[in-house]
Amino acid sequence: MNTFKVSVQETSNNAIIKFELNQFITKHQSFEFNNIDEAKLSPLAQQLFYLPFVKKVYISGNFVAIERYDIVQWADVQDEVAQQIETYLNDGGIVIEASAEVQKVPVTVYAESTPNPSVMKFVTNKKIVTTLFEFTSIDEAKLSPLATELFHFPFVKSVFIDENYVSITKYDIAEWQDITIEIREYIKTYIENGKDVVLPNAAESLQKTTAQVDTQFDKLDTTSQEIVNILEQYVKPAVASDGGNIQFISYDENTKNVSVLLQGACSGCPSSTFTLKSGIENMLKEMLPGKVEMVEAING
Repeated sequence: MNTFKVSVQETSNNAIIKFELNQFITKHQSFEFNNIDEAKLSPLAQQLFYLPFVKKVYISGNFVAIERYDIVQWADVQDEVAQQIETYLNDGGIVIEASAEVQKVPVTVYAESTPNPSVMKFVTNKKIVTTLFEFTSIDEAKLSPLATELFHFPFVKSVFIDENYVSITKYDIAEWQDITIEIREYIKTYIENGKDVVLPNAAESLQKTTAQVDTQFDKLDTTSQEIVNILEQYVKPAVASDGGNIQFISYDENTKNVSVLLQGACSGCPSSTFTLKSGIENMLKEMLPGKVEMVEAING
């Protein structure tokens, strides 16, 4: 069984802290409890209400958010609460009683075209994964039941899954106008039925948990860290809106070359080369003068 790990995330409201988990604890549903009586369907929330400073508990996807009364400051108690949640879950504690999850989740999925004519983005109103995943074959997709099922469609070439969307690359044998509705309905039904999009241990197995990513970042040299931060802040939000991702691979201090991985809609996209040359390469040269000469890309 995969071990639960909790990380503490501050919010814009200093009375509320999010305790983020490395895997999902509800089947794409959200629950809010204002007191211990309301929390009858959630043994976890009931446990938390025994803490005298807990005012409200919100459970959704891969996190538990707690609003506190003013009798304490989060800085004094947040680590203990995180430990309590972690221990409870790892001891097999129930998050939500099964009877609370019998109703279908209202899910909407819409299709959105991307700059890559081979890729369509299917956007959902639910958070479906905690980090991004790309699968280019059914063999690679063992950690994702959803991707595995999508590969059973003969026209699916690769599957890219991010926080609230699935980008699908098709083979040329099919046209989007003939298959979009079928895929959209399939993904919608799959999520409505509360099935696992990825397996609980997927992020950890692929070294993608927040803690693992932070450790990898800490091992990088200063320039590589600067490049990663620029990509995260300026590049990734833009390409994510197009259904893709650009991942840092390496930086060579001698040649001043940067290598990146193109994923999702960016991979094999006719406009990707232009985007890299005119956009990312120029941006890195400007923001890191004398440190970057060229950006080369590898298709995922």
